[in-house]
Amino acid sequence: MDSYPDTDEEDLEYDEDYGTPTIPARTAFRRFWPLTRGLRRWLVLVWVCTVIGALAETEAILLFADLTDRALAKGSLSAFWSPAAKWLGVAIVGALVSYAGNSLAAWATERFVMRLREHVFDHVQQLPPHFFQRHRQGDLLSRLTGDVEAIETLVVSGVVGTASAVFSALFYAAAAFWLRWDLAAATFVLAPLFWLAARRFSGSIKDVSREGRVADGAITSVVEESLGNIVLTQAYGRRDAERRRLNEEAGAWFRASVRSTRLNEAYEQLVAVIETVCVLAVIGIGAWEISTGRMTLGQLLAFSAFLGYLYPPVRGLAQLGLTITAATAGAERLIEILDVRPSVADPAHDSETGRPDGTVELRGVTFSYPGTDRLALEGLSFTVNPGELVIVTGPSGAGKSTVSKMLLRFYDPDAGEVLLDGVPLRDLPLARLREYVTLLPQETLVLHDTVRANIACGRPGASEQAIMDAAIAADAHEFILRLPDGYDTKVDPNSARLSGGQLQRLAIARAILRDAPVLVLDEPTTGLDSMAARRVVKPLRRLMAGRTTIMITHDLNLAPDADRILVVDRGRIVETGRHAELMALGGAYSRLHRSQNNVAMDTGELRLPSFAEAGVGYGYPAAPVFVESWAPQTYEPSYEPSYAPTYQPTYPQTEYPEYSDPLFGPMPTTLPDGRPLFRD
Repeated sequence: MDSYPDTDEEDLEYDEDYGTPTIPARTAFRRFWPLTRGLRRWLVLVWVCTVIGALAETEAILLFADLTDRALAKGSLSAFWSPAAKWLGVAIVGALVSYAGNSLAAWATERFVMRLREHVFDHVQQLPPHFFQRHRQGDLLSRLTGDVEAIETLVVSGVVGTASAVFSALFYAAAAFWLRWDLAAATFVLAPLFWLAARRFSGSIKDVSREGRVADGAITSVVEESLGNIVLTQAYGRRDAERRRLNEEAGAWFRASVRSTRLNEAYEQLVAVIETVCVLAVIGIGAWEISTGRMTLGQLLAFSAFLGYLYPPVRGLAQLGLTITAATAGAERLIEILDVRPSVADPAHDSETGRPDGTVELRGVTFSYPGTDRLALEGLSFTVNPGELVIVTGPSGAGKSTVSKMLLRFYDPDAGEVLLDGVPLRDLPLARLREYVTLLPQETLVLHDTVRANIACGRPGASEQAIMDAAIAADAHEFILRLPDGYDTKVDPNSARLSGGQLQRLAIARAILRDAPVLVLDEPTTGLDSMAARRVVKPLRRLMAGRTTIMITHDLNLAPDADRILVVDRGRIVETGRHAELMALGGAYSRLHRSQNNVAMDTGELRLPSFAEAGVGYGYPAAPVFVESWAPQTYEPSYEPSYAPTYQPTYPQTEYPEYSDPLFGPMPTTLPDGRPLFRD
C-alpha cells in the first residue's frame, strides 16, 4: 500500500475550535493523490471518454444549426434526412461513450474509496492505546465513512469533473467563436462573474462543512456511547438525559446543515441570475444582427445552444470549487489522524531468531505516557524464566498494566530495555513478537462471529481437532456443545448466550491454541463471581504449564502458587519474594493481602445466607457457622434460622473437585429439583 507524503509544516494551521489542521485544497490533494496509483490509466480513459462526449455534443449542435437553416427555414423535407441521420449517429456514439466513461468513473472512484478506507483503518490499528482514550469512537467511525467519501470528491471526482468541465467549455467556446467571434467575445466578458460568485461563497461553505462534519461525528459518538451502555442508561433512568445529549449534538448538526443549504441555494440563485443576464445579452445582440442581415436564425439558435451547453460546465467549474472546498474540511479531519505516528515500528533489519525459550527481562525500564509528566514506570528491573509464574501486584495506578504494554511492545521504554531471550524487543518485528507473547486481557475480547472462529483466531489455519482440543483443555467443550449450533453458534461482545466465565474460557482456549512461550495475564478473574472464578482457575493452570507466565492481578488467591511475587508501587518494585516470605515480612504485600481478606470479612454480613448458614426456599437444613482464625472473635452471625428443616438433602456428586469449601466440605451445584444452582 502506498504511503502518504508528509504535509509541509508551513501549509498547516490549526483551527482553534476543533483542533484540526486547516490546509488549502491543493495541499490536501497532494496528500492523497498518491493513492490513485494504479487507477490513473483508468482515469485517463475516463478523461478520453469525456473529451469524445464533448466533441459529440459540439457536433450535434452544429448539425442542429445546419438542420435549422437547410430544412426548417426552407421547409424542405429532402434536406432533413441527411443532417438528421448524422445527428442520430452522433447521439448514439455519444451515449455509448458517456455510458462507458461514467461506468468506469464509478468503478475508479469506489476503488479509491475502498483503498483509502483500508489505508486509514490500517493506520488507526497501529496507533497506541492512549490515542483511543483521547478520541471518541463515534467520531473515528464518522471519519472512516463520511470524511473518506469527501476525499474521493476532492481527489478522483474532482479531477474527472474538472477535466470534463474544462474540455467541454473549451469545445463549446471554440464553436461559439467559430460561429460569431464578436458575439462570443461580448458574452465571455460576463464569464468572470461566475468565478467571483464562487470565491465569495467558498470560505463560508468550508467553515460550515467543517462544523457539519464535527457535529455528525459527535452524533455518532453519542449514539454509540448510549447503546454501548444501554443497561446503565435504563437502570439509572437516563433516557431523558441521553435524549438531551443527542438533541444538543443534533442541534449543532441541524444548524450547520441549514446554513450549508442556504449558502448553496444562494449561490445557485445568484448564478441563475448571471446566466439570465448573459442569455438576454446574446438574444438582444442576436436580434440586432439578424435585423441587419449579418446572422441567420439557425446561427442564432445554434449560438444560443452553445451558450446553453457552455454555461453548465463554466458554472460546474465554480461549483466544483465549492465542493472541493467543502471536501477539504473532511480531508483536514483525516489528516489529523494520519499525522499521528504509531508509538512503535518494525526494526530496519530483521533479527533472525528462532522460537524463543521465553526468558523475559526488564532492565532499568523507565516510561511515561505521551502527554504526561508523571512516570508510569521508574527503573523497573526483573527477570522471569521459562516455566515460572510471577505475579505482579500492587495498588491501583501503580503501573502494573503498563508492564503488560511494555511486554507486548505497545510502547517502547523511555530508558532501559525489555528483552526476550536476551534480544531487545525493538529488534523483533512486531508480528513475530506478538506470536511469541500471548495476552489474556482484563476485558474478554470476543469477535462477532462463531465460537469456532473466536477460538481459531488464536492461530489462523488451525485444524478442527486442534480447536476442539484447545476447548477441551479450557473446560469449554461441554458448554459449547450445549449451545444451539455448537461450535457454529454466533456470539458477540454483548452476547446473552454466554456468561462471563464462559467467555473467559473461550479466551483461554484461544490462548492455548496460540501456544506462545510467554503468557501475560491481566486481571484474569476480574468481573467473575467466586464460582465462575473457580471454574476458570483449572484451565488457567493448564494454560500456564511450561510457559513463562506473568500475571498482573489484584486477586491474590493464586499468590501461594507463584514462584515469585513483585509488589509494584509508583512504577517501582517495592517488595519481591514468595507468598510466605512476604507475609512474614509484614510490609506492603502483607497489607494488600490483609486488606483483601478484611474486605471479604467486612462485607460478609451483606451476603445472602450461604449453604452453611441457611436454606430458606431451597429445602436445605441449617449448618453450624464457623469463624475463621483471622476473623475478630466478637463476630457473631446475625442470621438465626427459626425454621425446622423439612428436607435432608443428599448432595449430588460434583463434577468439579474445586467446588469444595474448606469449612463446609463439598458444595452442591444443583437445587433439590435438579435445576442448576449457578449459571456457568
